[in-house]
Amino acid sequence: MSPRSLTYVTHTARLTYMEKTQVYLRKEELDALRKAAARSGRSVAALVRDAVRKVVLKPRAEGPVAIWDGEPRRTSVEHDSVHDEP
Repeated sequence: MSPRSLTYVTHTARLTYMEKTQVYLRKEELDALRKAAARSGRSVAALVRDAVRKVVLKPRAEGPVAIWDGEPRRTSVEHDSVHDEP
């Protein structure tokens, strides 16, 4: 490479529009939130946004999560012995 070579870095900025809001918390809630933010190296606002996404905006599960067909025939303890090699 010649001494006159140029090195460049490209960066694509992604802008997300946000609106400011206020949330009222008890002192102990805010203290705990600030400590969690300090431990994680993130802002209080980032933790609140993540919590809202995970709890409030979480998509609802669709369809059955399990199908039950009557009384169990074996206990979970018996399951291991039933499927063990002789």
